[in-house]
Amino acid sequence: MPSLLDAKLAVARGAGALARLRGSGATSLPGRVLIALEPRAIGTLAARLARGSAVISATNGKTTTAAMAAAIFRQAGIPLVHNQAGANMAGGVATTLLDATRGESIEGDLGLFEVDELWLASVAAALAPRAIALGNLFRDQLDRFGELDAIADSWAELLADTPALAILNADDPLLADLGRGREPDSVVYFGVDDETLALPGLGHAADAKHCRQCGSPYVFDAVYLGHLGHYHCPSCGAKRPEPQVLATEVAFDGVRSAAFTLTTPAGEARVQLALPGLYNVYNALTAAALGCASEVPLEDIVAGLQDTRPAFGRAETLRLALPSANGHGAGAGEERELRILLVKNPAGANEVLRTLALEPGRHDLFGVLNDQIADGRDVSWIWDADFELLADRVERATCSGNRAADLAARLKYAGVEPERIRIEPDLPRALDAALAAEDAGRPLYALPTYTAMLALRELLRARGAVAGRWT
Repeated sequence: MPSLLDAKLAVARGAGALARLRGSGATSLPGRVLIALEPRAIGTLAARLARGSAVISATNGKTTTAAMAAAIFRQAGIPLVHNQAGANMAGGVATTLLDATRGESIEGDLGLFEVDELWLASVAAALAPRAIALGNLFRDQLDRFGELDAIADSWAELLADTPALAILNADDPLLADLGRGREPDSVVYFGVDDETLALPGLGHAADAKHCRQCGSPYVFDAVYLGHLGHYHCPSCGAKRPEPQVLATEVAFDGVRSAAFTLTTPAGEARVQLALPGLYNVYNALTAAALGCASEVPLEDIVAGLQDTRPAFGRAETLRLALPSANGHGAGAGEERELRILLVKNPAGANEVLRTLALEPGRHDLFGVLNDQIADGRDVSWIWDADFELLADRVERATCSGNRAADLAARLKYAGVEPERIRIEPDLPRALDAALAAEDAGRPLYALPTYTAMLALRELLRARGAVAGRWT
């Protein structure tokens, strides 16, 4: 006889079916309905997972890191329940569990969940995960998250109250502090060790400059990305922990790929990523450390990392038909390469710009800046993004989104010649204008914020350039 829980699951599934009929992806709504009907639903369904759960959180790179971890576990033959669409709040996690539930059982052995920074404590409390992997903490959406210390304090309370294994970025001072005082076997650190990557010093927008133990300024012996690097406190002696999972001999191939030597307790191997930039090396280290902690063989970790392809909007490359002269339809079979690189805060934007600077020649940029809730209402962060790195190599910049004029002003003051900047708030017209370059052989680099990336993805889906919302 069906139980009361079965009835609630059926109602939530029905809500999802209705949402899909109306054109929604229904990645969160069914879960929200389920939680309203059964507040303990996440914990109840997650308890059916034979291997328990692992959660991943960070300011930047959650979706890519989770995709890498999923590829690692697939290589190891571990069936997953994974919120691969990126719906990372409680509703999205509940929907993922709901979709995997079959009667009294669940289709999957291990739960792998990307979780929003602010939702981490409550979702982790419900899931009771065996491992919590934290990739980075950067300034982002101050109107929603507040200052970094507020999130760090929340995460510190979470780790103090859970027996879960903590997998932490040793190069991020805020995250490294969360592992201090834990038993050695309850924390795994990862990091980068390559002096060729060191920047001249901290950028003006860098965060986490002061020791959380005593408040004194850190001395950075090497800066790799934002405030990530090697550091020590001359006052109290706090310093970067020694990582058990390490990347050395890092090499980049522009916006196409990155490679590094991965060192783990199980051995060492060369990894060739199909994703660019140091930020993706850090994402790979997070996933590799989670794999190591789950006793996945090194060869499966390497194979999983190398099998990972860009998630939607995260360094993906597409071929698009050029617009015709009147702006409608394809031009005589011609195509142009579009590379989409999500930007949403100073640290992430600076890494994208740093990666683009490795590409030779002049660049066409398609910036789409929104200020919706999921982007953060305050777009002043663009003034902390170092567009000056590329300013003298910008051939054309098309600015779109509901804050297109703000982005155009930022590019102008970065040094891009005003006659090379076009403002077009309407996204379809802006995309056509950006694609219609004199040199169609030059890639078009799209730099959208989060909701802009989703809107661009939907536009590309409507034009038949991509198969679906998430693929």
